[in-house]
Amino acid sequence: MVTVKGMHHVTAITSSAEKNYEFFTYVLGMRLVKKTVNQDDIQTYHLFFADDRGNAGTDMTFFDFPGIQKGQHGTDEIYRSSFRVPTNEALAYWEARFDRLGIKHAGITEEFGVKTLAFEDFDEQQYALVSDEGQEGLASGTPWQNGPVPLEYAITGLGPVTIRIADFDYFHKVMEVAMQYTQIGQEGNFYLYEVGEGGNGARVIVEHNNTLPRARQGFGTVHHAAFRVNDRAEIEAWDERLRQIGFGTSGFVDRFFFQSLYARVANGILFEWATDGPGFMGDEPYETLGEKLSLPPFLEPKRAYIESVVRPIDTVRSTKTFEKE
Repeated sequence: MVTVKGMHHVTAITSSAEKNYEFFTYVLGMRLVKKTVNQDDIQTYHLFFADDRGNAGTDMTFFDFPGIQKGQHGTDEIYRSSFRVPTNEALAYWEARFDRLGIKHAGITEEFGVKTLAFEDFDEQQYALVSDEGQEGLASGTPWQNGPVPLEYAITGLGPVTIRIADFDYFHKVMEVAMQYTQIGQEGNFYLYEVGEGGNGARVIVEHNNTLPRARQGFGTVHHAAFRVNDRAEIEAWDERLRQIGFGTSGFVDRFFFQSLYARVANGILFEWATDGPGFMGDEPYETLGEKLSLPPFLEPKRAYIESVVRPIDTVRSTKTFEKE
């Protein structure tokens, strides 16, 4: 039976690609590894922030749909994304960094035995940092070597997403029967699920919440979460499996940087299955990743039009030296 390995990427919606780039580059110290467009809406930027080389399991990506309204957090949504840092000491560094930079945060707490630090950005997009100290399981990535954060404290990859759901009994079956995750913990109305090698990169947290109104998607909210598979054969196996269970799927989709499958698994909640490769190193050199507008081959004939409808964003970093502080 084919299984996912853990988180592949999370895609969210921003009100401003420019402010989003500055926040992830200068505040979070994650590397922009691809500046491209939404392949289904080519007037919309799609920015990929990840580890030093854009490894699967480290990507947080963003759309900036023109004219979209602000989202509303609630139930039946992927509420919060998280990022892995190496140690509890790193969380103390980040708490001080957020204070210094004026980033709203909730202080260091603990969830399921893991130290965490929740924070938000200019859109009230919800995030957390999670400590890998004492944790085993799925390996994380490599921090951006030339970024502004000391390497011993820097973000290395994705941690668990937190999903709020009104109908917990149904979604528990989604996680255990459809997704093949195992529930390994409960704290109040929060439930921890794990798959494969386990650890922070292979976990999902589900919050049972039937009191809040249903979330409304817009900027400041998550669009979808993606899970790691090896190759196209596994994509096709998942497609067959999901259809047999009764989910409608997108069928196989070639995104050039990886291959995908999509399915809505609950009210408004979109999951993606994505292959680890080919990755982001095929069309740009390592030194200048994310500095040019990168288009998959099937969109290259439309480059002139695309460049006329997406405003230019200066993402050149290879000529800059960041002080690590």
